[in-house]
Amino acid sequence: MRVVIAGAGSVGRSIARELLSHDHEVMLIDKQPAAMRVAQVAEADWLLADACELSTLAEAKVDECDVIVAATGDDKVNLVVSLLAKTEFGVPRTVARVNNPKNEWMFDESWGVDVAVSTPRIMTAMVEEAVAVGDLVRIFTFHQSGADILEVTLPPTSPLVGRRVGEVPWPADTVLAAIVRGVRPIAPSQDDTLEAGDELLLVTGNEADEGALSRLLASEPADDTDADLVETARDDDLL
Repeated sequence: MRVVIAGAGSVGRSIARELLSHDHEVMLIDKQPAAMRVAQVAEADWLLADACELSTLAEAKVDECDVIVAATGDDKVNLVVSLLAKTEFGVPRTVARVNNPKNEWMFDESWGVDVAVSTPRIMTAMVEEAVAVGDLVRIFTFHQSGADILEVTLPPTSPLVGRRVGEVPWPADTVLAAIVRGVRPIAPSQDDTLEAGDELLLVTGNEADEGALSRLLASEPADDTDADLVETARDDDLL
């Protein structure tokens, strides 16, 4: 995969090193000579130029890349780079860094952004995740599809503890993507049993009923319907 990164600051260089370690081809673009720390990411291609200029993007051959990452510290620059990459060069995937959470509403498909990454929001989610056991935490939202990645840590009192994944009546448009048990990630199968303290990563569509999901995961079923669903699953085990 070929990736072009606009912004060769600490964030851009870190992304480049990670991608290079996975054998991807990377080019870094920055207009500041001080950012040209080529020795720190020597395996990457470097271009000293303004990524907001069409001529720069043409020179970088972004029309041949798979992904462009707008990783500068300026939200205006990241939006312009994403828009030009998508509309003028047809880049399949654009990822843009959001520096100011107040600007996050602009980072969508109308500006050519497929994925917006807001560090403040991610850090907030991580803080909430660290202190909230049993509560759903929204980790990430895909702006193009509207799908969310949610995380929840199962408390010991959850009715799902001890249940097999295949027996859980997940709400519509809700998929259990991964289970993190201790330090070990698990790709869930129908026969895996949920345990107290498991971190569940769920992907939900924009039509998903998060209220139903919260009730399903709650320490006590919030209504008779959810209670009947769990009780039915238990009865099935006895047959």
